[in-house]
Amino acid sequence: ILIETPDNFEMLIDGGRDSSVLRELSREMNIFDREIDVVVATHPDSDHIGGLVDVIERYKVKNILLTENEHDTPTATTFTSVVADENAKLMYADAGQQFLLGKDVVVTVFSPVGDERMWESNTASVVLKVTYGETSFMLTGDAPSEIENHLVGTYGEQLKSDVLKLGHHGSRTSTSEEFLDAVSPSYAVVSAGVGNSYGHPHQEVMQRVFARNIQSSHTGTDGTVTFVSDGETVWQK
Repeated sequence: ILIETPDNFEMLIDGGRDSSVLRELSREMNIFDREIDVVVATHPDSDHIGGLVDVIERYKVKNILLTENEHDTPTATTFTSVVADENAKLMYADAGQQFLLGKDVVVTVFSPVGDERMWESNTASVVLKVTYGETSFMLTGDAPSEIENHLVGTYGEQLKSDVLKLGHHGSRTSTSEEFLDAVSPSYAVVSAGVGNSYGHPHQEVMQRVFARNIQSSHTGTDGTVTFVSDGETVWQK
């Protein structure tokens, strides 16, 4: 997920499993732009950080937001190594954090809270809300429904967003009824490959989305999904 602000700040959230993210960035970013202001690794599973290894090696990354969750895999080890070599400013996600991306875009961290080092990796996912003016985007990593429902109980209406990235690629482990009602998005996006072996998105999740008349997109079938905000309204490009 690439966020570009009106004053040309950029935040990349996760990078897929392989180097194909570089091809997509080259299509979206200016050919002379070799810097990314913030890279977010929502959790250390290889399908989220594998491509970030190549991104960090190719681009100058100023800030990296990640969890302290520990994952003993070759991909996680390589990722930790390239992060250490990058000399970027490291920020460890904790609920309640806020920072500006450029002058006008606010990024709020809703999860994780507490010491997530030994949690199951999906449970430790960074959950972000990106706000520009009156518009906002809820980006959930692979956070499961127990985390979502904790957020509903803690934050309630603060979760309301125009666009929701469905949790865990549209898996039945995420996007609970309660969370979907609290976020109450106009748009929902499934980030998953077409014909993937997990069967994402799961039918019961999409039925919840359809029942609420939420407009949905699927990267596997639709390709790159782009939204534009003028600070008052959001529309799909």
